[in-house]
Order: sequence, then C-alpha cells, then structure tokens
Amino acid sequence: MKKSILLIITIFAALCGMAANYTITSPNGKLVVTLSCSGGKVTYNVALDGKEFITASPLGLVTTVGDFSANLTDHDFKTEPVTFSYDSKVLKRSHIDVSATRAVLGLYQNDRPAIDVVFMVKNNDIAFKYIAYPQPNPKTTEPFVCTVVENEKTFFNFPNGTTTFLSPQMKGQTGWARTAPSYEQPYFADDQPGKNANGLGFIFPALFRVPNGWVLISETGVTSAYCASHITCEGNASYKVAFPLMEDFNGNGTSAPGIPLKGETPWRTITLGSTLAPIVETTVPWDFVEPLYSPSKEYTYGAGTWSWIIGFDESVNYQEQKKYIDFTADLGFVSQIVDNWWDTQITRDSIEILAKYAKQKGTSLCLWYNSNGYWNDAPQGPKHIMNNIIKRRKEMAWMKSIGIRGIKVDFLGSDKQQTMQLYEDILADANDFGLEVIFHGATLPRGWERMYPNFIGSEAVLASENLHFGDDFCRQESYNATLHPVIRNSVAAMDYGGITFNNYFNTTNDTTMWGGHRVTSDVFQMAVAVLFQCPLNHTALYYKVLPKEQWKLDFVKQCPTLWDDIKFIDGYPGKYLIMARKSGGKWYVVAINAQKEPLKRTLNLDFIIGGVTVYADDANLNGSMKQVTPKKNMLQITVPHDGATIIVGNSK
Repeated sequence: MKKSILLIITIFAALCGMAANYTITSPNGKLVVTLSCSGGKVTYNVALDGKEFITASPLGLVTTVGDFSANLTDHDFKTEPVTFSYDSKVLKRSHIDVSATRAVLGLYQNDRPAIDVVFMVKNNDIAFKYIAYPQPNPKTTEPFVCTVVENEKTFFNFPNGTTTFLSPQMKGQTGWARTAPSYEQPYFADDQPGKNANGLGFIFPALFRVPNGWVLISETGVTSAYCASHITCEGNASYKVAFPLMEDFNGNGTSAPGIPLKGETPWRTITLGSTLAPIVETTVPWDFVEPLYSPSKEYTYGAGTWSWIIGFDESVNYQEQKKYIDFTADLGFVSQIVDNWWDTQITRDSIEILAKYAKQKGTSLCLWYNSNGYWNDAPQGPKHIMNNIIKRRKEMAWMKSIGIRGIKVDFLGSDKQQTMQLYEDILADANDFGLEVIFHGATLPRGWERMYPNFIGSEAVLASENLHFGDDFCRQESYNATLHPVIRNSVAAMDYGGITFNNYFNTTNDTTMWGGHRVTSDVFQMAVAVLFQCPLNHTALYYKVLPKEQWKLDFVKQCPTLWDDIKFIDGYPGKYLIMARKSGGKWYVVAINAQKEPLKRTLNLDFIIGGVTVYADDANLNGSMKQVTPKKNMLQITVPHDGATIIVGNSK
C-alpha cells in the first residue's frame, strides 16, 4: 500500500514538473515562437526557418501585489489570425498591410488569474506584452486594483557566437548641464556580448548579429501609463528589460511604473531575419498601437532650415533669422527652426514680426523651448514654460495666434513614467493649438508617430550637432550613417538635422572659427536626405555656402520627406549601406561607404523602369550627374570611402 501511494506521488510530481509547450506560428509558417511552462516558470524561444534566433528566455512580472514570474500554472492558450491595414503619411510606408497570429497564454497563481502574455507574431516580427489582473487583498474583501511593477523579468537570450550593436544607457544627472540621459551615445559595432555599459545597460533599439542572421529588439506603445525601458546584460548574451534609473529627472518620480488592475505593459518587439531587410523595413513599432486623439487640423510636412548648427547661438538674432526666412522660401522649404535664446536675443515682439514675414514668404517658423522645470542645469531659454500646464497652454495660444508651425522641446532627460506624462501632456496640448512637436535631448519615440498625430520626430541619437563640435565626429559621419537607418531610424522618425555643403561647420567655412571639418562628399550629403527619415526634415544648409553645381542644390530642394515604400538592398552596419525609398512614382536608391576600400557592387534595379539619373563620386569625392540606361536592369556602382551614389528612376 505504501509503495502504491509512493508511486502515485512520484507520478504526480513528475507530471507537475513536465513542461507544457505551446507554439505560435507566423502566417507564412516560417517564424515559430515556442512557449514553455515548467516548474512554475514560463520561457519562450524563437526560431526562423528552423534555426534558433533566441534561446529559452524567461518571462514574468514582479509587482507589489504578487510575484508573477514564479509559481505560475498555464490555464489556457488561444490563437487566432489577425489581418488589417492602415495608412500614414509620416512612416516609412504610406500603406501597411498587417497579417499576424495573435496568441494569449493565460497564467494562474493560487487558482486565480495572474497575468496573460499576449503575442502578435508576423512573418519577421514579434510583439508581446503582459496583462495583469486584480489580486485579493488579505486585509479586506475588496481586491487590489492597482500595483507598482517592481521588476520586469523579460529576457532576451541569444545563441553562442552573437555579437552586438548597442548604445550605452547614460546615467541620470550626468553630461553637459546634467541633462543626461538623452540617448546620445555612440553605437559600438560588432562588439562582444557580456558587457554592461558602465553597469547601466543599453538603450532601445538594440541590434544583435546572431549566427543565423539578425535580431533587433525594442519596445512600442509607451505612454503616460508606463515608463520607458532599456536592457541590462545579465550574463553572456543574456539581456533583460530594465526600468529607468533613480537619478533620472533629478531624482524626482519613481523608477518603477504604476498600473491599474486590470492593466498592461507596453509591447516588447523583436524583429529578425537572415538579412537586415526585415529590420530596415519593419513596421512593427506602429502596427499594434492606435491614435490616442484626432488631429486638430491637417498637419503638413516638408524640408526646412536650421541656423544653429552652422551659426551656433550667435545666429539666433533678428537679422540672421530674417535672412534664413528668405533662404528657406527661396529653397521652397516649408519650415525654419528658431533655436535657443530667441526669447532674449530676438524677443517675443520681434518673433511676431518674423512669423508674419515668414507667412508672407510662404514658409513658417518652429520655436525652440527648454523643457526644464527642475531636472537639469541647462541655461538656455525660454525656460519654465513647457513643464507647467497653465504657462504652456498660454504660450501655445500665443504661438497659434501668430502662426507658429510647431515647437522643438529640448533637455527632457528621463525615461520615468513621470516624464512620459510630460511628453504626452506637451503633445496633447500642442495638438489643441495645431502645433507640431519635435523633441531633442529626449527618449526614443515608441510608436508615437501613429499614437500622437502631431508628433514629428525626435533626436534620440548622437546627431548632426556634434559635427559642429569637432573633427572626431566628422570622421565618424559615414560610419554612423551606415548604422542609423538600420538601428535607430528603423523604429522611429529621427530628427538628425544634417545635410550641408559647408566644408567647415561654421559661418566662415574655414579654420578661422570653431567648427568641425566635413570629410564626406557633397553627394554623401545629398544621400542623407534619403537615408534618414523624418517627415519634417530640417537641414543644415547655409545660405552663404552653396555648391557651384546647381544639380546638387536642386536634388536637395526636390527630395521628398514623405515616403511610400522602403527597400533594403545590401549592407553591414558600420561598413556600408545600400537602400532605397519610394515617393510617388520614383525610387531613390542610395549607397554610402564607410570602409577605406571602394565599395563595388552590381545592383539589380528590377523595381525601376527605363533610364535613371545617377549622382556619383569619383575616387577624389568629386561628384557628377549623368543619365544612364541600365542593361537588363543591372547597374554597376563604385562608392569611395566617405562618398555616395544616388540613383533616381521611375517605379515599375
């Protein structure tokens, strides 16, 4: 009898310890996510074409009302196909068809609903989030209906042989005027895993080269209902979602997010492929989010100018900005940013005159603002406006009355939930007054182009302003340009602020003033207009320094800022990149080269019909323009170091 009881107990224990596996398969059947529930814990792994891209990785939440990363039982599992379409003017594609498999794994604890893990699995993309449920309160009959998420135990574990393309997380209250973190650290290409960036981790998006291809991880759908996150390294090739640092925002606000119950987290996203094409072309940051409000008007887009990168603070004066208005209008551009210190160096009365003058010339102004209330030492004005709802809305009403297009808000420096609330408040208020919004010194946008209709883009990258500060960054310009379209710009609009024909980033265009020495070619600068996507693209063009060849300026004047399609052709981050964007009936193919040796390729242009216009550099970075008819859709190109080739042709 005792033996029988012991046998039953042994069998029961074995059954309890057995893993329950669930599979989620993409619509084309090639991408498979496998969920495993064993020993009270849940893990997932990811395979594409039968090859492992992410190894077994834990899932779960730790909250103030329960630890939902352990002692879990799988209760139910459901899948269903999902298909829909949407349109957008401001994304990398204007029309997007979405086909995915939706799956929900219900997890119980103590015979009660604990969390659901919700997956959306596309052919090359995965998005997943948690839904947390109310929990019993032992002190009362009423349940807990809110909680703080203390720790998110979401891991991304990669196979042996993985290398990384990551940008370090910045420590709060560091950097210039204590404005960090600002997502302004370099990406390190083909680095070894296992590091932890000064112990702080790495920002999203994060790119990994795995033995069988590429993986990009990020997040989307972040609002005031949660914080923005980053990743920390938890061991060799093991990375985990982490919350903001307590130092952020001058120590104000909580590091851990609070949510209601029932409540949910943002989406964690994974994009993978045997090549970089699915990553460059992905739309997963926007597929599973929705607009949070209706646009108050029809927002318009185009190219613009920006005096600060060439003229620095001294250029922000009435006479210089008036000259830039004339320049902007002559280019046919739609916008001009009036940067920091305008409130004292130009004055509000004179801004009203400039805004009226810009309108007469057929263009418009965007005004710079310091976000600051109490979280950094940045001295630039206007200050103490964007952080206060009463002052902010009064200021926005004034801007609307004088015809200001939008605002550029700088120095936010935090990923805390409290800061996400500030982002959202600024965006929502600006929409009430018909203002477009650009953020600098800011976090990565996470689905915001679709969520907030008046959102234009963010810096959130080591951007062009650094070209002004020295030659070291200038020498890295082509290297960085091979990285940004694959990593940072693949998930959100990027207000980089480049494109210039100056040889030096100063008003004298020589060594008599401070300013970095540009080493990239003019054709490279033209290519940046295609490489970097932002629907309102403010360039670094300077009215006193224009190319002798009119075709160079004509290209920049006529290059679109709104795109219908995108195509990755070839490339390796940090070495070279060949990609294409489509606008209207034309394809714009660009190739850049950061390697010392020339890049030689034969391109298949089967998506273009007829002859093409080719802008190309010779070995000495001298550009030329010519008309070419490809033979059997094939075209040979040679791109020198720091140079570029651009091909423009009609779409089939």
